[in-house]
Amino acid sequence: MADLPGGPSYSTVRTQLRVLEAKGHVRHDEDGLRYIYTPARPRRAARRSALRHLVDTFFEGSTEKVVSALLGSDGGRLSPSELDRIAEIVSKARKGSGR
Repeated sequence: MADLPGGPSYSTVRTQLRVLEAKGHVRHDEDGLRYIYTPARPRRAARRSALRHLVDTFFEGSTEKVVSALLGSDGGRLSPSELDRIAEIVSKARKGSGR
């Protein structure tokens, strides 16, 4: 609780953990009177699900719109090496899709 911003109360944290558990994001094990919470899914799966939700919610499910938004006005902040890595990822995706 000490690491959480805003200094939430014990009951607030407990309520949030119960909500997260009901949604299947965390699970708990009992250690005496304590509950030990752990993620219910691997980080990679949670990241993929959150990203899919973000793309669907804010970019109408379009990966192209996401990339355009990321590279658009702020694209100038990318280094040449970052742009090269992105180009390599796009190249691999083209080869993988059979285009």
